[in-house]
Amino acid sequence: MRISATVAAVSGALVLSAFAVPAAQAAGSDAGSYRSDVAKIREAAHTASGKATLSGSTVATPADDEPYALNVTFSNIKVHSGKPIVVGAAAHVSVPVTYTLTHGADVDITASDFLNGPYIYKGTFANPTNMLFGDNAGTCTATSATTASCKATLDIYPGDGDLSNTDAGAWKAGAEAIALNGQDPTSSTFDITKVGLADQGGFASPNVTRLSKLTVNAAPEPVKKGKTITVTGKLTRANWDANNYTGYSTQPVKLQFRKKNATTYTTVKTIKTSSTGALKTTVKATVDGYFRYSFAGTSTTPAVNATGDYVDVK
Repeated sequence: MRISATVAAVSGALVLSAFAVPAAQAAGSDAGSYRSDVAKIREAAHTASGKATLSGSTVATPADDEPYALNVTFSNIKVHSGKPIVVGAAAHVSVPVTYTLTHGADVDITASDFLNGPYIYKGTFANPTNMLFGDNAGTCTATSATTASCKATLDIYPGDGDLSNTDAGAWKAGAEAIALNGQDPTSSTFDITKVGLADQGGFASPNVTRLSKLTVNAAPEPVKKGKTITVTGKLTRANWDANNYTGYSTQPVKLQFRKKNATTYTTVKTIKTSSTGALKTTVKATVDGYFRYSFAGTSTTPAVNATGDYVDVK
């Protein structure tokens, strides 16, 4: 979901802009779905201000067009148990999140129109270049009169344009809460000033990475002892701009060997991928066993091992 609006802006038109959804997803959502609801709120907030475009241009609005500050804070946000978020070229990825919600005694978090949920963002909290949310609001269980333990999921759709290749790497986490207080965003009488909003960022998030794939082929098979074996392969990773997999160039990759009936691989040599991600090297045949390529990973691309290719040495 591509977002260019300034999330920290306090105008009624922009403060909810982080909840924008792709048109196709919004149209396909159920009437009560989280993304659909918050998208309607954003539309209503825009109409209420009448001073900002839906593209996210920053325009000052009067204070009486703002939601009020909701007495809610977030803590202990844990995205994907701290593990890197690995996203392929097109398939939907669901990411679990847990967090703690603390609220004032005047906030009813059990109300049917109280919404809250986490998100992750690329860039700064004041000026994110991209944000990713869940399809549904978080669910919370009260642990005291003013605290609750919550869980939710982030839903990522690379095939729908949620990510570009430049998004790979470091992200931050945040969370938002909205109290509609009986207001209907689709109504002509909707009053944005009666809606409460809390938005908090700067939490740690694991990296969002491009799913990697690695192949290997050792030939000829079988081979006479002492003869040359040529080992080829290719390292590719998800291309979010084109929704396919393309070669990962000039990356160090280990050629490893495991003897027949052994349990561990030993590194034979390290080579680099070509400009297209291709791998090719030679070794001498000694004993029966499996060859594989092994990539250690980077901040934008996870580690991956090729499935071992067996060579019968005569």
